[in-house]
Amino acid sequence: MDGKPPKIVIDTSRAHPARVYDYWLGGKDNFAADREAAELALQAYPQLARAVQANRKFLARAVRYLTGEAGIRQFLDIGTGIPAADNTHQVAQREAPESRIVYIDNDPIVLLHAKALLKSTPRGACDYIQADLRDPDAILEGAARTLDFSRPLALMLLAILQFIPDEEDPYGLVSRLLAGLPSGSYLVISHPTDDFNPNRGESIKRYNARVTVLRRPGARRAGRGPSRQVAARQRPGGRRAVLDVVRGGAQALTRPGVPPSRRRQQADELGPGVPPGR
Repeated sequence: MDGKPPKIVIDTSRAHPARVYDYWLGGKDNFAADREAAELALQAYPQLARAVQANRKFLARAVRYLTGEAGIRQFLDIGTGIPAADNTHQVAQREAPESRIVYIDNDPIVLLHAKALLKSTPRGACDYIQADLRDPDAILEGAARTLDFSRPLALMLLAILQFIPDEEDPYGLVSRLLAGLPSGSYLVISHPTDDFNPNRGESIKRYNARVTVLRRPGARRAGRGPSRQVAARQRPGGRRAVLDVVRGGAQALTRPGVPPSRRRQQADELGPGVPPGR
């Protein structure tokens, strides 16, 4: 992480996506507005907190597979979020202490917590870059300071693509990132869906109604229009959306393919961290 962090003003009067997610994980880095938005979404989809936890467990399983069976020692984690238990570098470096990890997020709230993401083992390395998924070239250029792009790496896109609307071409952005990776690299994706929610779309509507609309400093549309939104409001997809990304990048799927995360998780993994009353 380069330079002195910019001054960050935190608005606690409206929900913030990273803090809402933190609440669903059972974390403490959230405020009343975040908890209200999180609970409204849970009213529409009571299993949402467990689904978020299942996504976190999936991250750990994926990293263990990559360091173990696949022999990967480099990770590019985009859309990091507020640090929680078993961050990518912690899982990777437990399995392979020489692992190197670069975290990417455009959220100033996450920047406040970045120091927790930089505690690497002596043999490995960690870096944090404040950058946007919409700018793949800047991400790849910054990551190259820590990662060796002559060797395979894993691109981690967990619960991030739902923040990119269709008009900003999420498939094209992923393809540009993949085009910059060496042969033998891996792509890891998780994506929220309402496929299993009887109140389809209602939880996301309630969340979006309360969440802060963030802005990208310096990123403006043609002319003098307002700066573009960053990760804030969500658009759930489904299995087909994930398959479209994979097929667009001509990636081969590893087993078990594209299953719901809850089916890949043992029941005893869902213990700690559920919000109160869940």
